[in-house]
Amino acid sequence: MAKYSKKTIEQIVWLIKSDTYTIAEICQQVGISPASFHRWKDEYEEFRQAIDEAHEARMQYFVLEARKSLLKKIQGYDVTETKVVTVPTKGDEKKPTIKEQTTTKKHIQPDTAAIIFTLANGDPTRWRNRQTMEVVGKDGKELFKGMSDDELDKEIEKLESKLKE
Repeated sequence: MAKYSKKTIEQIVWLIKSDTYTIAEICQQVGISPASFHRWKDEYEEFRQAIDEAHEARMQYFVLEARKSLLKKIQGYDVTETKVVTVPTKGDEKKPTIKEQTTTKKHIQPDTAAIIFTLANGDPTRWRNRQTMEVVGKDGKELFKGMSDDELDKEIEKLESKLKE
């Protein structure tokens, strides 16, 4: 079992930054128990700080990749696909012979949902992903503005009586 050392800390930090390993997977790879990992976090401030910084660095990487992916989804992008048809080679050779190779370029269209997401979150005053409804009177003025509670109660009674008719 590995002991607390600078080398072990560096391995753990590298694993946290490099992928989405669980604590159990990290501990298994560096040769410690999850209990040791948690004890070290409690006992060693520099270990806890290194772990927190590694998590933050990984999250910043994810954010950067998400932004790049979103940009591709908004703009659209080109991909090249290669299709290879092979036939077995005659004789002792193990390597197959290429019979046909086709390369196709495809354009992936911009994604409407990504565009809506970006507009709604990037400029919410002009692009909303919700509807609002405003009720006004015939003259365009607010229906109940300036009315007292008694006047509002009478208006509600009138409306309720109309509904019963």
